[in-house]
Amino acid sequence: MEPDPPIPAATLVVMRPGVAGPPEILIVERAAAMAFAGGAIVFPGGRIDPADRALAAQHGDSHAAAKVTAIRETIEESAVLAGLSGPLDPSLGPILQDALLAGADFAGLLDQHGLSLDLAALTPFARWMPAFKQARRFDTLFLIAAAPAGDWPPRPQPGECESAEWASASSLLARIDAGEDHAIFPTKRNLERLARFATIEEARGDAEMHSLETIIPWVEEREGAAHVCIPENRGYPVTSEPLATAFRA
Repeated sequence: MEPDPPIPAATLVVMRPGVAGPPEILIVERAAAMAFAGGAIVFPGGRIDPADRALAAQHGDSHAAAKVTAIRETIEESAVLAGLSGPLDPSLGPILQDALLAGADFAGLLDQHGLSLDLAALTPFARWMPAFKQARRFDTLFLIAAAPAGDWPPRPQPGECESAEWASASSLLARIDAGEDHAIFPTKRNLERLARFATIEEARGDAEMHSLETIIPWVEEREGAAHVCIPENRGYPVTSEPLATAFRA
């Protein structure tokens, strides 16, 4: 039986300056009962839906649909308004979040609050399509964007996200290594890549230096053990991990 086609999706890495250290990244922990990446820490994101494509059609950006999805999903999952222009205030985040979760039209909601999409604020960072035997396969565009000015305490989406927070990539990796958090293979590799940057400008520059060709991990034997691998020369400091740990919950 042929596998179902991968689901187009987008995820957003929102970065803000650290108080006295490296940039902090917006991360959410998915509810344990979720079918995909249950209990894992992930960047906000989700599948591209028809309404996102309709709104994206008004923009001349080749990645417009993915960017619209990334912005919308970040609001739904965290109440952080990245990738928008207009009168932005942290108190508006939960208002838009509640409205979207209640089924409000995203385009109409933006008009209602005098906001507009700033798709140029989102930089494509990588494209991943793991092809292992998961129940669902996603073809995901990873994007990066700066957090809006001000203090934006994230508010996790009820029922889908257990928590939401700002944390540095290095601290998240330390928690994963200590078994305090769980992350899926693409999240770990992207956190390792992001941990190399002192600013979002460095992250954007690195993205522009590397191809957006889809990364499809594969399994091969290395040093007598099966490893999950990704291509070299794509900006990732770690390009393989033993299969025994790559998908461990």
